[in-house]
Amino acid sequence: MQRVYDFLRRHPTGVDSFWAVVLLGLNCAALISARNNPEALAEEPPGAVLGVPSLLVTVALSLVVALRRRWPERMLVLATLTGLAQIAIDVPTMLSDFALLVIVYTVAADGVAWASRFALIAGFAAAPLSMLRWPDPATDIVRSVFFTIFMMVPFALAWVLGDSIRTRRAYLAQLEERAARLEREREAQSKVAVAAERARIARELHDVVAHNVSVMVVQADGAAYVLDAAPDQARKALETISGTGRQALAEMRRLLGVLRTGEPEESGEYVPQPDVEQLDDLIEQVRTSGLPVDFKVEGTPRPLPSGVELTAYRIVQEALTNTRKHGGPNTGASVRLVYFDDGLGLLVEDDGKGAPHELYEEGGADGQGHGLIGMRERVGMVGGTLDAGPRPGGGFRISVLLPLKPAH
Repeated sequence: MQRVYDFLRRHPTGVDSFWAVVLLGLNCAALISARNNPEALAEEPPGAVLGVPSLLVTVALSLVVALRRRWPERMLVLATLTGLAQIAIDVPTMLSDFALLVIVYTVAADGVAWASRFALIAGFAAAPLSMLRWPDPATDIVRSVFFTIFMMVPFALAWVLGDSIRTRRAYLAQLEERAARLEREREAQSKVAVAAERARIARELHDVVAHNVSVMVVQADGAAYVLDAAPDQARKALETISGTGRQALAEMRRLLGVLRTGEPEESGEYVPQPDVEQLDDLIEQVRTSGLPVDFKVEGTPRPLPSGVELTAYRIVQEALTNTRKHGGPNTGASVRLVYFDDGLGLLVEDDGKGAPHELYEEGGADGQGHGLIGMRERVGMVGGTLDAGPRPGGGFRISVLLPLKPAH
């Protein structure tokens, strides 16, 4: 049944043509029946019963029904001309005049605005013109007026029904367009969320890889240098490399875990995100790699939001990594962690030769936006502020203020 319905929807002109043939057949049958009735034949005007004029009118109105949805405005004009011709050549109303109601409905539902208004006016005028052209001598004026008004009602109902269909279609089209727009917006939001998550993972991976690999390279170079002269120091350096590598793998496993679609493996758990309490371990690791760091905490330590703690840890990690990369030999650094009533302050300074200009102006030394630009993104996500640049006396300085309440 659904296939039949779909076929009929795909071929509206075929369906209308079928009903046009039915209308033509019924009207011709009525005309033949009237022709075989001597009393009816005597009452009708010449040529009105199965004559050429009546046949032409019937064919024209049947054509209106057949092509009403393909060319509604043209069929409205044809129906109007046919009705006027019907009055002019004295062909009284017959069954095929039902096509006038059909075209009024069709134009109101599918036609342009001017055609819809014209169809309403023409429909209202059809009944009065018919009563004036073929008055009934046996009916008084009051009954004639009442009957004329009664005959105007079907045209009004046909137009109202068509206009209601037009309004409903427009409303449904608006709903569909709104649904499609919302779907596009949801897709865009999903893409933005995916891009943001990828950027977050990229920043995390950059911080983990850049810091730990930098430590491992320094320790490996030191181990190679003292391998023969001081085997114990070389062994200690190799142990540091091993521990740093395991830590890097653990953090990378945690980060890449967000890309999994299934459950975590039973054999292991992801390590927790680093926080400010782990800054001592981070700085000790940096000191072991050969960079002297002075670390001080001011204020009263207290629990902070996880996002603030992770941001503070990553800022210090990235800043010390950049100092190791760009500070040059004999460089020292200092880290200040300050607890305010409404925020957390960070101050990281070094006395080296300073970072390249593009590190803090062009999106990071790696060209991918994961240097100080990545720091700014992290700080901005928690509603904080970051100030970075060369120190007046040499070296580099990073100052960060992280609020305890998220930005709105």
